[in-house]
Amino acid sequence: MFDGRELSEMNILITGAGGFIGQALATALAAEGKATSLTLTDVVEPAAPHSAQPTIRFVQGDLTSQELCDSLLTKDLTHVFLLHGIMSGAAEANLELGIKVNIDATRTVFDTLRTVNPGVRVIFTSTTAVYGPPPSPGFPLTEANAPCPGSSYGAQKLISETLLNDYSRRGFLDGRIVRLPTVLVRPGKPTGAASSFASGIFREPLNGQKSILPVSKDLSLWICSPRTIVKNLLHARDIPTEAYQGGSRVVNLPGVTVSIHGMLEALKAIGGQEALELVEEKRDALTEKIVESWPAKYDTLKAKQLGFTEDGTLEQTLKDYVEDYGTNKT
Repeated sequence: MFDGRELSEMNILITGAGGFIGQALATALAAEGKATSLTLTDVVEPAAPHSAQPTIRFVQGDLTSQELCDSLLTKDLTHVFLLHGIMSGAAEANLELGIKVNIDATRTVFDTLRTVNPGVRVIFTSTTAVYGPPPSPGFPLTEANAPCPGSSYGAQKLISETLLNDYSRRGFLDGRIVRLPTVLVRPGKPTGAASSFASGIFREPLNGQKSILPVSKDLSLWICSPRTIVKNLLHARDIPTEAYQGGSRVVNLPGVTVSIHGMLEALKAIGGQEALELVEEKRDALTEKIVESWPAKYDTLKAKQLGFTEDGTLEQTLKDYVEDYGTNKT
């Protein structure tokens, strides 16, 4: 079992470490200075985070490979952050690939860990896409509401949640399952997520580039800033096992509800009318269908009781984004 190793050393693995959240988390862990060792892995070799230390190892590989899992998932690990995955839009477009990565590879990770390192702490990033539409508009969902995914991505994440919950119940692993809101704003290029437009309608106009809005302005989203997401991932790592009181390890992370109208108003407030005019409305039926299936309001009492951090306003999130990543506007 875990044998109290978290008290004397912290050997951490991040999968999907080449992605935006993986890089932000790795940077935070390196700056924190608590980790004895930090291993970053992804299908493309992850970049070195800021404040990189000699104890950081980079591994390029595919987690669908049992050979890679055997080499990465060693008995000395104390914490494993599972951030890898095929995102919502891409998982809907390619069912087989979504199943292979979001279910099969994740199960391989779980099974390898429970064999070689039983009781290791696993922080699994899931999604509020596990829910279907709420019972009524504006109904605040909790962890007690039964998921009914409206997308293959949500279904695949729910399957992995269920398995990790059961493995935690049995004592095979020490899971923390955090359902992430839509993360806003993501820097860099658009991703395969159906929600990618939500960052794009800020990121591109603030860089002086056009962006497509593929959904109705009347839709609302449950969002959270990158800074708060990273804080809450670090907090999930440190929650005592007994805090879950033998129950479900699932937590809906805090966020805020914003409408597309409100997002565009916030863009105008930060970037002016010039930035707003760079957003082109061009509805896409598939994207809209997926996003419409996501509830936009949650009661996050459980997260608050466990000590997770609440998010700030959308306007503050945008200011933080500009401060952290700047713009490329010429």
